[in-house]
Amino acid sequence: MILNIRQARTTDVRAVRDLVDIYSPDGRLLSKNTVTLYEDVQEFIVAEIDNQIVGCGALHVMWEDLAEVRTVAVAPEHKGQGIGSKILDALSMRAHELGIHRLFCLTFEIDFFARHGFVQIEDTPVDASTFAQLLMSGDEGVAEFLDLERVKPNTLGNTRMLKIF
Repeated sequence: MILNIRQARTTDVRAVRDLVDIYSPDGRLLSKNTVTLYEDVQEFIVAEIDNQIVGCGALHVMWEDLAEVRTVAVAPEHKGQGIGSKILDALSMRAHELGIHRLFCLTFEIDFFARHGFVQIEDTPVDASTFAQLLMSGDEGVAEFLDLERVKPNTLGNTRMLKIF
């Protein structure tokens, strides 16, 4: 059993959709339209074993030195095997290569992200001018990062976390 972490392709979107569908009914992941997954495929990496997608994760750049880790999911039958950690490590490496020094996540998996250097935050860690620019984004994840009132129902129970490296 060899694990391969690689850039997602359009042919992987259906498997990513299946992973999102496992964790979205209970709110651990936000459900996304399939068209959105295709539009964002370049942000995703996948984990595969024997040509089967068993995990995924995405890196969404929000600003010059800030990105969000999104949609980290591992198939239930493969949890506890370190696949999520390898996905998160690959996303962190990708962020570093892009010049990103801060990673944000909104999660129920506090312990998992804490083991990888994320700490809980209360505020929005950007200056006022950056905040104003981010307000112009139509991306719901950016709205969640900004902790806007209109997305509060999406974020109930989630913890805002940040990693600086």
